[in-house]
Amino acid sequence: MKENRYKTSIGGQAVIEGVMMRGPKEYAVAVRKPDGEITVEKYPISSIIQKHKWLKNFYIVRGIVSFCESLVVGMKSLMFSAEFFDVEEEPSKFDKWLDNKLGDRAKSFVIYLSVCISLLLCIGMFILLPAFIAGIFFENQGDTRVWFNIVEGVIRIGIFLGYIALVSSMKDIQRVFEYHGAEHKTIFCYEAGEELTVENVKKQSRLHPRCGTSFLLIVMVLAIIVFSFFSAANTWTALFQRLILIPLVAGIAYEIIKFVGKSENKVVCILNKPGLWFQKFTTREPDDSQIEVAIESLKSVMPEDKEDAKW
Repeated sequence: MKENRYKTSIGGQAVIEGVMMRGPKEYAVAVRKPDGEITVEKYPISSIIQKHKWLKNFYIVRGIVSFCESLVVGMKSLMFSAEFFDVEEEPSKFDKWLDNKLGDRAKSFVIYLSVCISLLLCIGMFILLPAFIAGIFFENQGDTRVWFNIVEGVIRIGIFLGYIALVSSMKDIQRVFEYHGAEHKTIFCYEAGEELTVENVKKQSRLHPRCGTSFLLIVMVLAIIVFSFFSAANTWTALFQRLILIPLVAGIAYEIIKFVGKSENKVVCILNKPGLWFQKFTTREPDDSQIEVAIESLKSVMPEDKEDAKW
């Protein structure tokens, strides 16, 4: 018998020819290898919030911690999937140096280094660059602080939309977006209480309210509001302020996406529409083989008691 739809804490991410699903206690990465076989690898979740449960009571802090942990898990999953499609080549001098100095810790070092570099690039492109460009038009903010933040926000969203439009034209990224759609559809099927079959999953929507795309859009809009509360004498001061305020913005955005994901309020659903609309660009309809991969990944992290994964 079909169960009532409920909200699950299970989330995921598309990787190279695969899907990562994160459950309450572990996460799994399912990848379709070049020979057509699906391989699944499971890993335990080592969460700071689970170890220190008192952090759950600090609303914005827990958001910052969860965001950072998600980045690490996402990068690990991405690197795992990439291993099946790496071209065989001789290790570089840097690779040999890392193996010699760090041994078994070399892979972890590369993962955390990759996360840091990715964060720096995102901060530079989507936070600092818009502020710098806006500063060209408003050298001395003064009474123009509101206009400075509005122009900066418009530039930021414009850069983000342009970036998505650019990467969407790449064939490999289009495949990732299809797996992204498979991830959403599979989670929706699980939440509906239906059996995880290709036919049942295909009927579901590929637009999900708790998607990371919606999170990024919330960050973009929220940054305009938060930054408006702080004035700066010049562009360089504004750039420094942005760097300091990024964790705050990310923490608040996490709380918003968490609230939106569980709320059935009509006003909240309307406010979430832009995020769902934007997912039309970052997700695509998957084929049956991609759905099969997402199903295998989700099955690997489904708890015996569904209440354990309740949002």
